[in-house]
Amino acid sequence: MKASEFDKKFDDGEEDITPYLDLSSVTRPNMDSRRVNVDFPTWVIEALDAEAKRIGVTRQSIIKMWIADRLGQKAS
Repeated sequence: MKASEFDKKFDDGEEDITPYLDLSSVTRPNMDSRRVNVDFPTWVIEALDAEAKRIGVTRQSIIKMWIADRLGQKAS
């Protein structure tokens, strides 16, 4: 497909252009993961697990959400 044809499909917005894209090597900028080990007291782990269970996510997810939220507040 020529670039002009692809551009027209995109600009018209009447057709999903996803099948024309190679998504095999797509990355999100600044979203690389690095492992970090943190030691918490038992009571903190238990509180994290209880809250994670309450909202239906994993312990790791709630830690990530809370840290991202806090860092987002600092950026504002």
